[in-house]
Amino acid sequence: MSSRDDRRDVIVVGVGGMGSATAYHLARRGVDVLGLERFDVPHTQGSSHGVTRIIRRAYYEHPSYIPLIERAYDLWDDLADETGRSVIHRTGSVDAGPADNVVFEGSLRSCEEHDIPHEVLTGAELNERFPGYDLPADYRALYQPDGGFVVPEQSIIGHTEEAQAAGAEIHAREGVDDWAPTPDGGVRVWTDRDTYEADRLVLAAGAWNYKLADALSGLATPERQVLAWFQPETPSLFGPDELPVWNIAVPEGRFYGLPIYDVPGFKLGKYHHLDEAVDPDDYDTEPRPADEVLLRDFTEKYFPDAAGPTMRLATCMFTNSPDEHFILDTLPDHPQVAVGAGFSGHGFKFAPVIGEILADLAVDGETDHPIEMFRLDRFA
Repeated sequence: MSSRDDRRDVIVVGVGGMGSATAYHLARRGVDVLGLERFDVPHTQGSSHGVTRIIRRAYYEHPSYIPLIERAYDLWDDLADETGRSVIHRTGSVDAGPADNVVFEGSLRSCEEHDIPHEVLTGAELNERFPGYDLPADYRALYQPDGGFVVPEQSIIGHTEEAQAAGAEIHAREGVDDWAPTPDGGVRVWTDRDTYEADRLVLAAGAWNYKLADALSGLATPERQVLAWFQPETPSLFGPDELPVWNIAVPEGRFYGLPIYDVPGFKLGKYHHLDEAVDPDDYDTEPRPADEVLLRDFTEKYFPDAAGPTMRLATCMFTNSPDEHFILDTLPDHPQVAVGAGFSGHGFKFAPVIGEILADLAVDGETDHPIEMFRLDRFA
């Protein structure tokens, strides 16, 4: 790309889940890439942390995600093989709720349309097979054996180290203050340490993306999220071999959770927690008593054997688009700038394929992946 010795081909802003994967794919193509991360690599200030993150082939959000999740599975397995890191674990996945709820119906539809192996269970059958659950007997549950979890910190480390091995330059603790187009169609980026130029720019800054692109104003809104880890009374019911990851719709809302892994406790959260839109530079990062009560009340009702002592509470952020689908595109007035944003609490499982897409957009301005439903112009 670039013909100037002091100018990079691509600068990637943000080296979390999506940015580290983007740097990885760019560097493996021989692209001269600089990754800039305002915090540590990895860190706990944004959205790409939390020990474990759900991955599932059944996708109630929309069947159009299935081709991307299929590619993501392949890339997660490739990363595990390349790095020797255990970045993906298959436990099975459960999507459950009343029979007419979108979580069950949408997951079933995605499996039927894409021939994904699955089973349909009643709540009673699910409780019997996996005794950690205590769902209403008349609920419906879709069980998919290939679901499981990915390990965010290990995956960011793996992508970053492989990117560096392929020639990428990664700077942690260097915040981007601003950027601007250059007269020749490239970009100039100002940080709190230096100024850089590149032919292309990728914005993968998570909750901070909207501060770097006016086109994302009102379209990529950070939201405070809280996670809990409770120590089960019967830990043997809640290990990775005994408990599938789960998404459950109940009258109290839509909740998700994972088995015990690496740290003490059964992990869970509630989608959109308390519906708190926040400024990522100025919000309450300390969990509050009300956060714990909300998650404990749910656990006591639907996973009673897991509702033991609190082991850990943590905050993170969702970054929500208005329709809760991803934003993957180049900026309308700046085609040299690609953006990945608005992952709305369900994006991390796609990180390696999102990195591949953003690398395509940065290098070629287009991608063969099916991303039409994720374009910015849908909000016009």
